Order: sequence, then C-alpha cells, then structure tokens
Amino acid sequence: MREALERFLSEFAASRRGSPHTIAAYRRDITAVLDFAAGEGKPVAPGQWDRLLLERATRELYRTGHAATSTSRALAAWRSFGRFCVRRGILVTDPARTLAFPRRPKRLPRTLPRLDLNDALDRLGAQAAAAPGADPTLARDRALLELTYSAGLRLSELVGLVRGDLDRVGLLLRVRGKGRKERIAPLGARALAALDAYWSEQGRIAGAASEPVFTGRAAGGRLAGRTVQRIVGTRLAQVAGGLGVTPHALRHSFASHLLDAGADLRAIQELLGHASLASTQVYTHVTRTRLQQAYAQAHPRA
Repeated sequence: MREALERFLSEFAASRRGSPHTIAAYRRDITAVLDFAAGEGKPVAPGQWDRLLLERATRELYRTGHAATSTSRALAAWRSFGRFCVRRGILVTDPARTLAFPRRPKRLPRTLPRLDLNDALDRLGAQAAAAPGADPTLARDRALLELTYSAGLRLSELVGLVRGDLDRVGLLLRVRGKGRKERIAPLGARALAALDAYWSEQGRIAGAASEPVFTGRAAGGRLAGRTVQRIVGTRLAQVAGGLGVTPHALRHSFASHLLDAGADLRAIQELLGHASLASTQVYTHVTRTRLQQAYAQAHPRA
C-alpha cells in the first residue's frame, strides 16, 4: 500500500494539480493510517486497508484532540486514496466511502475594525517616514501589511509573490492561489508606495522579475510564513484588542470592509479567488450581524 500511496500522490499532483501543501497533508494523513496499521515504515497489505482500520484511525484523531477541519481533511484524503486503489484494482471497494464527516462548527470570519486598522497602518507609515532606518524591519512590515490588506491575500499567496507579479502602471497584482489558479487583483496606491519605501530602504529598488517581493535574512531568500504570522500578530496586537490576530484576519477584513461599503458579492468572490460563491457568502453573515448590533444600539424601540 505504501507503493500505491506514492503512485496516488504522483497522479494527484499531475491530474488534479494539487498544491504542494495539499499533497503534503494527504501524504501525512494516509501515512499515519498505514503506520497505525502495521508500524512505522512496515509494509501494509491491501486487505488491511478496511473500514475497521479507518474507524480506529478516526477515533484516534478524536482522542488526540484533532479539530473537525483536520479530521475532515484526513477523511477526504482517505477517500481519494481509496478511489484510486479501486480504479487500479488494488481494492474491490473503498472502505472510506461510507464514513461520516464530522460536523464543523459554524464560525464567522474574524475581522478587524475598519477605522482602527486604517489608523494602525497610518501610524506605521508615519513612524517609518519620521525616522527612516530607526527600526530595520518597520518598512518591510508596513509594506507586508499594506499589501495583504490591499489585495486580500492568503498567507501562501503573499510569501509566493515575485517582483514580476506587479504591474506598476496598471496597479495590478498577479496572484497564484489555491490549486495553482491565478487571478488578477487590484494593487492599492498606498501598498505600492509602501513597497517602494521598503525596497528603497533595503537598497533593492532594482531587481529581477523572479526575485521574491519579501525576503528574509538569507540573501535573496523568501520570507517564511511563520515570520509573516509573527509580524502581523505583533504589529496589529493593539488593533486586535489584545487578542491574537493572523494574516487571514486581514483577508477577512478586506472582504468584509468591501461588502460593508457596497461592493458586489460576486466581485468580492473574484477578488478573493473563491471557486464557489458559497465560500464568499459567509461575509454576508458578518455584515448582517453588524447591522443587527447597530440596530439594537441605536433604535429607540429595538
């Protein structure tokens, strides 16, 4: 079964155009079951991949505190692998086909207050202009925050940007999203100005089209995702009211603030790179909640 796993992942990468993150996650989820069946690295016969094994593996996920989202992803990986094995004649039926997915709790996206977020970004810009170079990371962090909020980027999309993705004249940005799908996003003038200030301070005004937009400590190396998470959490701690804030909160804020201002939901879907409008409709619940709160606070007979 381990050899079948390698063949499955190769086919998945080629035909489904799965992202490296998804492929790595599927490998972990399926390998965990194989190790659970026969021990780490030991061979597993096709007959061992049965419903009883997958039910035991599912209970182990619950026992070890895995979230519903993680368990659902694991089940999706097992089903995809099972279908592959049936097509290749390795299994007669897919034992994961009838396993029930866990019910995910409905959570509204975390957003940051529009005025507070704008004030925080303006303060960072004022600090950078008042004392250039005083904080060696301030220009980079400000540009990173401005760009993420300006284009509603996912973390992986942000760190994957290269200079050639920027259209300075058209104020556009080419973004590589999930499943290697590309989209064109508007680039705000303030985000571009922040990028220019960052590159100027770093002595990187000129650069090759393949050079990462944001670099880390290693010369020319791409900025790590964990570093971006730390930057967002540190720079926007006050805006978040002392609660933890992630890069995805900026993406949620981007969508919610556009919707609050009257932007069309389908336009927001395109800007976010959502394959389905259902993924974007969650932001209507955020806005509806705010309207209900405003009504309750302001109406004399609410």
